[in-house]
Amino acid sequence: MENRSGKPSRHTAGLLLLLMSALAMPATAITSLPACPDSPNCVSSQAADPEHSIEPFAYSGSVKDAMRRLKAALASEKRVTVISEQDGYLHVEVRSLVFRFVDDVEFLIDSGHGLIHVRSASRTGYSDLGVNRRRVERIRKSFMRAR
Repeated sequence: MENRSGKPSRHTAGLLLLLMSALAMPATAITSLPACPDSPNCVSSQAADPEHSIEPFAYSGSVKDAMRRLKAALASEKRVTVISEQDGYLHVEVRSLVFRFVDDVEFLIDSGHGLIHVRSASRTGYSDLGVNRRRVERIRKSFMRAR
């Protein structure tokens, strides 16, 4: 916005400064995964109840190496798309073959304990007939084989 002299107004300059500082802010670190809903179509290593609970992946070595191994394990899965990646966090989508349902799979590395927390959840429906649990266990096996 310009004032009558043709120069940017103080309001415009303040707005630009606010926008530039917001863009320069670092991404907020992710410290936990979302809770599972009440439906049985989700598993999480951070869930306390047995219906949704699954063990986290154990690893040794660096976070960078753990992430490399995790990506290698995910490469053996079909119809996986990386949605977001931050330091120690990975979010992927997995689409079912026939109906193209989308499941969200998230991984969060806890470097202090040598664990990778995992959450796998269907976006739609109520029951997944154990698909998310089987997927996580398959990825775990691939992760353990990757070196």
